[in-house]
Amino acid sequence: MDDLFESTFDRCREWVLGSRYGLASVTALSGIAGLTVVLVELWLTGIFTRLGDATLKIVLITGAYAVFATAIGSVAARAMQRRTLSWFWEQRAPTEQEGRAVIRLPLDVTYVDGALWIPGIVLEAALFSIFLPGRDLAIGAALVTLGGLSAAGFTYLVVDRILRPAIPFVSRVIRPVSHPSSTVLVRVLITWALASGLPLASVALVLCDTSSAANERIRTALWIAMFGIASGYVATAFLARSVALPMGKLRDALQAIERGELDVYVPVRTTSEIGLLETSVNDMVHSLRERNRLREVFGRHVGANVADRALEAGVDLTGDMREVSALFVDVVGSTALAHQLEPREFVDKLNRLLSSVVDATTANGGLVNKFEGDAALCIFGAPIELDDDASAALRAARRIRDEVAATGELDIGVGVARGLVFAGDVGSATRLEYTVIGDAVNEAARLTEAAKNVPQRILVSQQVVEASTSHERDLWTSHGVLKLRGREDETKSWTDNRGRPHRASRPASSSTVETGVSQTNPRQTYATDLP
Repeated sequence: MDDLFESTFDRCREWVLGSRYGLASVTALSGIAGLTVVLVELWLTGIFTRLGDATLKIVLITGAYAVFATAIGSVAARAMQRRTLSWFWEQRAPTEQEGRAVIRLPLDVTYVDGALWIPGIVLEAALFSIFLPGRDLAIGAALVTLGGLSAAGFTYLVVDRILRPAIPFVSRVIRPVSHPSSTVLVRVLITWALASGLPLASVALVLCDTSSAANERIRTALWIAMFGIASGYVATAFLARSVALPMGKLRDALQAIERGELDVYVPVRTTSEIGLLETSVNDMVHSLRERNRLREVFGRHVGANVADRALEAGVDLTGDMREVSALFVDVVGSTALAHQLEPREFVDKLNRLLSSVVDATTANGGLVNKFEGDAALCIFGAPIELDDDASAALRAARRIRDEVAATGELDIGVGVARGLVFAGDVGSATRLEYTVIGDAVNEAARLTEAAKNVPQRILVSQQVVEASTSHERDLWTSHGVLKLRGREDETKSWTDNRGRPHRASRPASSSTVETGVSQTNPRQTYATDLP
C-alpha cells in the first residue's frame, strides 16, 4: 500500500513539475480546500441558519471573490513557476540564482496565497457586520481567518513536497542547501497547526458562541474534534514517514561506509536539516574516496605502509634507529640486456620482475623502499615493526628467486643483511622521502653483487640467519667468508640449501674477482653461462 501511494504521489508530483500550470493548479486546489473548510465550519456553527435569506447572498459574493482570488493566485503561481523552474523544463543544471529561487518558492507561494485571503477576510467581516450581531461577527471573521491560515499552511507543505525532485540538482550549485523556513521545526509547527492547532481553536470558538444552543455547540465541537483527531493522525503519520525514510537511508549509507563501501551516494531531497545531513554524508564519502585515491597514488610511489604513516602522522623530518633486515635485488647483465633488447621489451621484463619483488615483499610484511633502475631495495622491520624481520626477509628472498627463475626472462642476484639503521624521512619541508641509512643496506648491496656468481643467486649475512627462527635456519647453509668490495671486515655468508643453479657452473677462479669475493671458501662456484 505504501509503495502504491508513493508511486501515485510521484506521478502527480512529476506532472505538477513538468506542467506549466502545475503549481497554479496546486494553489487553486488549496484555495478551494480553505474555502470549503470555512463554509463547513460556518454551517456547523449555525451561522448560516441565523443569516436566513442573507445566506445565499453571502455565499454568492464569497464565491465570486474566491473565483477572482483563485485566478489571481493561479496567474502569480504560474509566473513564479516559469521564472523558477524553467531550467527543469529545459533539462539543464540550474544557476545559483535559480537554485536559491527554488528554495524560496514554497514560502513565496504561501505569501501570495495568504495575501489573497486578507481581502477575503475583510469582505466576510463586512458582510457579517451587515447581517449578523456583534458576537456572531467576531466568530464568523475568526472562522474565516482560520480557514485562510489552513489554506496557506497546506499550500506551503504541498509545494515543499512537490519540489523535492528538483532539490538534488539544486544541491549541486548551492552548498549547503538550506533555508530558515524549511527546517524540520517549521514543518512540524505547520503540521501541528493544521492538524491540531486550528481544529482546537475552532472548537474553542464554537464553545464561546453563546448565540447557538448548547446542543448545537456540543455537536459542532464533536464534529470538529473528530476531524482534528483524524487529520492529526494522518498528518503525524506523514510527518513521521517523511523523517523516518531519509533517516533510514542515511543509516544504511553510514553502515555501508563502515563496511568500507565508498560508492555510496545519498540523494539530497529536502532543504531541511535532513538535507544538510545527506549533503554532509556525501561530502564525507567524497573526502574518503579522495583520501583513498591519494593513499593509492602515494602508496604506489612510496609503499602502502609509508603512505599510511604519512597520512596518519603527518610530515615528520625525524626518524629513529631500527634493527632491520635489508634485501637488495639486482639484475645480472642489465647493461648488455638494455643494448640487446628494445627499450619497451626490456621495461616490460623489468616490470614483471619488480612485480614479483613487490608481491613477495608485501606478502611478508616488508616495504619496497625504492627502485634504482633495474635494482630494488626492500626493508623488513621499518616503518612497521615485525616480530621476526629476518625470517620474513629470507622467505621473500627465496620467493623472488624462485618466481624469477620460473619465468626465465631475467637473471638476478639477491643479497640480505641485517643491522641497526636510521629509518625515517629525509629531505626538506617541500620534498620528503622515507628511507633507511646504515651499514646493513650497503652490506646487502655488496652481497647482491657476489650473489650474481652463486648458483643459488642468494647470499645473506650470518646476522640474518642467526636472527631467524630455527625452522628457517634449517633451510640455509654456510657459504663461507667473503671479502666484499668497499668493506674492511670479512662477511660470513649463507645461501639457500634448496636453491637450484640457473645454468651449468664451473669451479671458482684462482684469482680475485671484481666483485671482491675471496678464495677462502673452497666450495664456492661461479655461474658462467648467464642469461
